[in-house]
Amino acid sequence: MMNETQSFNAKMPTACFLLFFAHGIVFSSWASRIPIIKTALSINEAQLGTLLLLMPIGQLSTMVLAGKLISIYGSSGIIKRCFLLYPFFLLLIGLSPSYWTLGAVLFFFGVSGNLCNIAINTQAIEIESITKRTLLSSYHGAWCFAGLTGAVIGLLMINLHVGTFYHFVFIFILVGILWFYSKRNLTNIIHKAEPQTRSIFKAVNPTLFGLGIIGFLSMAIEGAMFDWSGVYFQTIVKAPENLVILGYTSFILMMTLGRFIGNKIIEKYGKKIVLQCCGLLMSSGLFLSVFFPELWICIIAFMIIGLGSSLSVPSVYSTVGKVSTVAPSIALSFVSSISFLGFLMGPPLIGYIAESFDLRYSYGLFACFGILLAIMAGQMKVFRK
Repeated sequence: MMNETQSFNAKMPTACFLLFFAHGIVFSSWASRIPIIKTALSINEAQLGTLLLLMPIGQLSTMVLAGKLISIYGSSGIIKRCFLLYPFFLLLIGLSPSYWTLGAVLFFFGVSGNLCNIAINTQAIEIESITKRTLLSSYHGAWCFAGLTGAVIGLLMINLHVGTFYHFVFIFILVGILWFYSKRNLTNIIHKAEPQTRSIFKAVNPTLFGLGIIGFLSMAIEGAMFDWSGVYFQTIVKAPENLVILGYTSFILMMTLGRFIGNKIIEKYGKKIVLQCCGLLMSSGLFLSVFFPELWICIIAFMIIGLGSSLSVPSVYSTVGKVSTVAPSIALSFVSSISFLGFLMGPPLIGYIAESFDLRYSYGLFACFGILLAIMAGQMKVFRK
């Protein structure tokens, strides 16, 4: 049951859009500095994989707690109280002097990022329910646009020889401004569900679990592209140093464009067909980059991957409320946590495979994820036009 304590105002959609942008620019700022941090701390691929694994551990540890907190205080309450923790831990990443310190900070970076991620997605679903409009794809487009913006800012900071910490200070201030504006223009909806007498894992139904797995597969590929595209262009494609960022840029550009036009595509063709196409596009792009590791071919391949990645997660998240048997915030916490686990576990898995074999083997394995996603989407009855 919903208890709405604030009437709708026209600034709510914009406020939520800015929060998605703020969340995305924090993560992309970290991603833009990974190669420099890796070099500064003399970290090899396997060690980097271990570090990146600490974020999903932190994320998983708060999966149940995040949903319950949001169901008690509302998504707006969590955003107002906790959102700035995410850029705060970004600052601490910039101050980390050692491998072990960085590992501890990344754990809490994952915790705070997951809590904020669930809160803003819950807020987005609430705004959709009030406005009766399809908005989630555009909100995820804001997150992607923040990724592109973060890459540009990162490139600028690196070329201006700005240190990692001062780069992150700038991001903290920017996010603080966006948060200060947005927190005054949020819905104040509390979802009062019946008390849960059993574990969330037993309360959710198989459909929610299936949605989580589809989200996991898609976001694992996204995570691989965010964290390893630069390394792929550097070590496999052998791109000139000033062109290494083109891999990430081409991916995030098409992902952003796809999400901004995605609402109409989903409404026209339906989520089932859209998800099947997304899986096949991601798989095709990855295989293309594996078999033809040439600069311009890989730029096109990464654009295909970005287009395929654009609409899968928004389609999954917007379906959650239709199959929920628990409070919406808890259901979204379950699905988004499993999904985001893929985003955070994908990069370390690639690191381990790359250390033992080759980065192309990693991308080849992840190409199979896209095929599996397409198969699962075709089998699930919940995806209808």
